[in-house]
Amino acid sequence: MTNNRSGRGKSRRNAATATPVQGNQHIKTMKATREREPEQSRVRAGNGLLQAEIKHKNVNVNEVARKKRENGQDSRRSSRGGRSQEASNRIRSSAERTDLPVQKNDEAVIDIIGMNHDGEGVGRVEGFTLFVPGALPGEKVRVKVLKTKKQYGYAKLLDIVQASPDRIAAPCAIYDQCGGCQIQHMSYEAQLGWKRQHVVDVLERIGKLSVNGDDGTSVDLPHVQGVVVHPTLGMSEPWRYRNKAQVPIGVTEGGLVGGFYARGSHRIVDMNTCLIQDERNDEVVARVKEIGRMLGISAYNEETGRGLLRHVVVKTAFRTGEMMLVLVTNGRDIPHADAWIGSIREHIPHVASICQNVNTKRTNVIFGDETRVLWGRDVIYDYIGNVQFAISARSFYQVNPVQTEVLYSKTVEYAGLTGKETVIDAYCGIGTISLFLAQHADQVYGVEIVKEAIDDARSNALLNEMRNVKFEVGASEDVIPAWKEQGITADVIVVDPPRKGCDPRLLDTILEMKPERVVYVSCNPSTLARDLRILEDGGYKTVEVQPVDMFPHTVHVECCSLLVRKD
Repeated sequence: MTNNRSGRGKSRRNAATATPVQGNQHIKTMKATREREPEQSRVRAGNGLLQAEIKHKNVNVNEVARKKRENGQDSRRSSRGGRSQEASNRIRSSAERTDLPVQKNDEAVIDIIGMNHDGEGVGRVEGFTLFVPGALPGEKVRVKVLKTKKQYGYAKLLDIVQASPDRIAAPCAIYDQCGGCQIQHMSYEAQLGWKRQHVVDVLERIGKLSVNGDDGTSVDLPHVQGVVVHPTLGMSEPWRYRNKAQVPIGVTEGGLVGGFYARGSHRIVDMNTCLIQDERNDEVVARVKEIGRMLGISAYNEETGRGLLRHVVVKTAFRTGEMMLVLVTNGRDIPHADAWIGSIREHIPHVASICQNVNTKRTNVIFGDETRVLWGRDVIYDYIGNVQFAISARSFYQVNPVQTEVLYSKTVEYAGLTGKETVIDAYCGIGTISLFLAQHADQVYGVEIVKEAIDDARSNALLNEMRNVKFEVGASEDVIPAWKEQGITADVIVVDPPRKGCDPRLLDTILEMKPERVVYVSCNPSTLARDLRILEDGGYKTVEVQPVDMFPHTVHVECCSLLVRKD
């Protein structure tokens, strides 16, 4: 019930021929580089196609992606050319599709030769690529074609003719409906291997980097040729790891419900438990729904803009056990608020904070601008390692604290700190990485464009009595050059950007400042690979990359990468 990242194992065999069952048979060049990139949605689709080509020589998806980009450009040009051109293109496109080996509603038996970044199986029918949700690499499956485009299509899994040894029964009863997890049907060991291979694939394909064939467990890093990608660091217990729940609220004939949006819709399906959520989060959500039903609280309706309760947000501090409940409402007035608060306090004693966030906008953004405390404190406290953090209703805090400590420890290791260094932490957020680094560095400077995050970062530094950290609001690409003019130079720069990767000007700034080391923490292997290529072209060498499984049972993977100056 969450929106959360991997790779696939190498296969040396060729894909068997599918059997149709029925139907017709960089720095100066960086700006230019980015301008050539298609929009994110096309990149996502292309990545999935291209991954099949990297490790399976019979899947020519590089050509597929190229043609898709061309088609996308043609479509944009046609939209500028008017309706008649659009109609002409549609007619021509339709005519071309009649030559495909499969059509909509056809069935075929295919071999699954890989898996794309969305967790969909990749197969072929006479060279035509099909994406099949739920299918795993190594399987032979019978599918029904749902949609075709010029170079690829989508199909529904009907039967598994031959199952992968990595296939398991997904333990979640609503796995097929929810979509928050994408690969519960894959063994955890296989998930970890797949995520590492995904990182390897994008580094080679997008970053044009040479990846060492060894996984780093038995190589002498200073003398190794190519980038070492280590085995993915997973969890000993990959369940119940999320410390935050954000549950949309709706209504059915049975009353107030809360859970998740059904696949491809805005229909809310009621849910009592989520296997990747901390059990305490489930308990609070269930109690809030029960009280809401009893008190006759109305649920927000997206279509009409009426109704009160929009979301229930629960945050749990794993180390201290403190909990925060946030009621997101379509208005300030909460009927029977005292009764609601009293019941929550009575039944859930670990709740240390009950807040209300008011969001009256017709939007799917969860939080509004106003937050007020209904009972208790405005923050709860938790630890990552031995650093304490105050967590407010709207502050960002990593949802998997166990793996966050693993990731940040690797960041400190790659920074190679001796206590004498000056470190700059770009995209510092609320200071989580900065404060980790400050324990081992002489001085740390953090910069973040969101003022509220910097306020939290400064508070967290005071909370931990760390005086060798300075935080400033602004864009890294503006603030860091200003620091340089003040005589501040970095031995190490750490970046932890959003999924879109580093701003081009920040990469230019890094290359101009020339720190000895750059540590790149990424939540998107594709943009990581793109930015590593730019830094490599600017005089850095990517030494090693460590994938970390922050979100088990999903296709997401976090990475920590070390780059050093070549001169």
